[in-house]
Parts: sequence; C-alpha cells; structure tokens
Amino acid sequence: MKKFFTLALAGFALAGAVQAAPKKKALPKDTLVFTTVVANPVTSIKNQNNSGTCWAYSSLAFLESEVLKKNPQLKPADVDLSESFVVSHTYVDRADRNVRTHGDASFSQGGSFYDVIYAMEHYGLTPEGTMPYPNLPYGDSLFNFRQFWPGLEAFVKSVSTDKDKKTINPIWKKTVQQMLDGYFGEYPKTFKVAGKEYTPQSYVKDYLKLDPADYVSLASFTHVPFYKTFIIEVQDNWRWAPSYNLPINELMEVMESAVRNGYTFAWGADVSEDGFSRRTGKNRCVATVPNTKSSAGVGSDQSRWTGEKAGAQINAADGQGEMTITQEMRQKGYDTWETTDDHGMQIYGLAKDQNGKEYFMMKNSWGEYGPYKGFWYISKPYAAYKTMNIVINKNAIPAAIRTKLGI
Repeated sequence: MKKFFTLALAGFALAGAVQAAPKKKALPKDTLVFTTVVANPVTSIKNQNNSGTCWAYSSLAFLESEVLKKNPQLKPADVDLSESFVVSHTYVDRADRNVRTHGDASFSQGGSFYDVIYAMEHYGLTPEGTMPYPNLPYGDSLFNFRQFWPGLEAFVKSVSTDKDKKTINPIWKKTVQQMLDGYFGEYPKTFKVAGKEYTPQSYVKDYLKLDPADYVSLASFTHVPFYKTFIIEVQDNWRWAPSYNLPINELMEVMESAVRNGYTFAWGADVSEDGFSRRTGKNRCVATVPNTKSSAGVGSDQSRWTGEKAGAQINAADGQGEMTITQEMRQKGYDTWETTDDHGMQIYGLAKDQNGKEYFMMKNSWGEYGPYKGFWYISKPYAAYKTMNIVINKNAIPAAIRTKLGI
C-alpha cells in the first residue's frame, strides 16, 4: 500500500509538472502540418546567395544523393561537391559559344542541369574545399556576383559584338580564364580524399562511382512529338541539350515512382507564380495552384471553348482545393512565357498534410530559409503545371515508359 501511495504521489507530481509547462503557441487556422511519407537521403542545405547558379547547386545536390545511393557506406556529411569547379568550367564554355555566335547565343549566370552532367563527363568533379571559397579576400565565403559578374559579362560582350574588327585575338579566352581564376580559384589537378589521391576525372569514376550516361532529361510539351527527344527552347539551354518528351501523366508517374523507389531528381520549374509562397503567410515554403483563376471545370461551357481536356491524373485527395491541370494549360503557359525556367531544385521525397493530401518534398539552395530550414513542399498540381524538365537516373523510370522512350 505504501509503495502504491508513493507511486500515486509521483504521478500527481508529474501531472503538475506537465500542467505547469508552457503551452505551445497555437498555429493559425488552416496551417498545414506535414508528415513524411518517404524521404530519400540528401546532403546539407547550401546557399547560392547572390548568384544565378541554382542550376549548379540543384544538379550537384541531386548527384550527391546519387552518390549516397551508390555508396551506402558514405554518410551525407561525407559528400559535398564543389560548385565553383563546375560553374567556372561552364562559364568558359558559355563565353566561347557566345563569341563564336557573335553574341547571338546568350551569356548569363544561369545554366541547365546538363551543364553539370557535361562538366562531370568532360572535366570531372571535385569535393568542396579543393578550390578557394569565392570572394574570400573580402571576407565572404558565399557566391556574390555583384562585383564579379558585370566585369566578366562586359568583357565577353566587348569581344563577341565588336563589329569594327574583322578578326579577334584568340588571347581573349585566356583573359576570361584569368578573371574566373581570380574569383573562383584555379582548377586542382589532383587532391586527396580519405588518404587517396584523385584527379577530377578519377574522383567521379573511382570514388563517387557516377556514370554520366545514367542521366536523362524528361519534359512534357505538345509542340513536339511525345516519346521523342527534342531541345527545350530556353536561353539557358545554350548547349541545346536534348530531353525526352512525355505526356504529363507519364512524367508525373515517373516523378512519383522515383521517390517511392529510392531515387531523387533535379527539378526545373517556374517559381514566379503567386502559389509559390516564399515570404509571407501561414503556409510559407509551400507551392500550390490555388483554384482562383477559373471556377469552370472540365466539361463546363468554358472548357469547351478553351479546348481543355481531362486533367492530369492526380488523386482527388492530392488535388483538393487546387486547379485541375491539363496538358493544354501547361503548353499555353510555355507558349506565352508565363512558364519559364526560373529555378533549379531537387525533389527527394513525399509528405502528407493533416488532410491526407500528398506533396513532393523539395530541397532548395537559398540557405536555411523559412519554417522548414531550406526545404519546401510542392503540391502535385503545382508540379504538373509548372515543371519545365527533370534530370533523373534512367533506372528510376518505370520499365513500360522506358520502353516507349527506347532507353
């Protein structure tokens, strides 16, 4: 009895302690609360800072996850690839293309996922720290192109658009390389990882165990045939890299199947929409397509004169409260420049809100920003509407779709 009485007193004391604990601040009404369904391994959040290099950060984030998948003995902290190495090589190549086309091919900070795959194949990759952090003499270890880029851009333009000269001095390219070396540092010829010496090329093959041939780009547009390759006509696809074209239903199938089966992918999308909530509101860092642009659905009078067909095959629960996305809507956005290649990110998982609605989990490169510390949630309708292309391991594509593509 005495033992029971003591336990009872302890229980009352514990209850009092719990009652005395400060209450958590109640969340605003309709705030989304997420539960992870599946999350594949990713590395730490990075910060592209004041630079247009999302294409490098997102592609390398994707490749870092690929390394973790291929090398189970490695942990996320073991894998950190150098953006500077890839960006510097890419800007040399892009300047060369700009000059060779007399300025017609654009020269800008942006790029495509393929630029990183190309760099991996032709130049290799290096771990972070093998090149000096940019801007270190000025006390800034993050990319800050405000002073660096205008000078480089002006010099390249002066070479490519000088109409008074019939010929140009080939030394211009050495000047570009010197400008890049002054900011990013020189490319390492060799470096050591875990006590072993590598070149950038041997590091890819022998340590990372990556094969550039494993990666393909997928997109969904109607101005070109489905199940064929085509070139996405945007300025930052300056290498004219090909993509395989799929109906939106099958592209969405690939995306969802990939994350459910242990893969991630690089995701290029338009993030300029109001539904890509980044600054204010109770559901920051969540991307949706609010059902406000049109109250008429498929089969209505409006759908007859707009020519819209049945929407992307998204589970009703996963599309609740959002627009029904059609292939025609996607194409119109692209054709009218409403949908552009704004930003590169990484999709790595699926989560569910308190209403049972699923979202893709996205890793961004804006630092530990927002309530999820750099991670975002993307609704399936938003992905169906605003995806420009993805780069993915071809082995992540369902067999039936691979057969249609001839991969």
